[in-house]
Amino acid sequence: MIFLQTAAFLGILCVVSAQYRNVALQGRATQSSILNIVQYGYLSEAINAIDGNPDPEFNHGSCTHTHNYMSPWWRVDLLKPYRIEYITITNRITASERLNGAEILVGNYLTNNGNNNNRCAVVTSIPAGGTQNFYCGGLVGRYVNIILRGQTQYLTLCEVEVWTADKE
Repeated sequence: MIFLQTAAFLGILCVVSAQYRNVALQGRATQSSILNIVQYGYLSEAINAIDGNPDPEFNHGSCTHTHNYMSPWWRVDLLKPYRIEYITITNRITASERLNGAEILVGNYLTNNGNNNNRCAVVTSIPAGGTQNFYCGGLVGRYVNIILRGQTQYLTLCEVEVWTADKE
């Protein structure tokens, strides 16, 4: 009997996870600034956070990195509005505290670079190299922003996944 209950639970879990898809992979990313392209090359570009590679080591080329400016932000344009169920963020291994206090925003407007859209969640902390889900409760939006509002800090992300149940 326990085997049948476990099998049924796993079957339901597979169906539930299969109904969501990561729409960030098809998006276009930008951010408030990038590090010196001569010194860091492609290592700090905004697109690195939606490349499908959650490698948390910055030097491997799969993370973003802004300058140490006031209120740094990162944004993905999903190219059309989606009902967003949750957003998954992978933090880098080193300097992991830099994401503490980041706001995750979802909306359809680019006013103030999209940083006036609705708040989905606030990152309290993500362990070094860790991945965490942030539930948005079906907020609808074309743009997803992550901002360290009011902080003079570097913003660095290793992967951002935006999950929806919407059909194409």
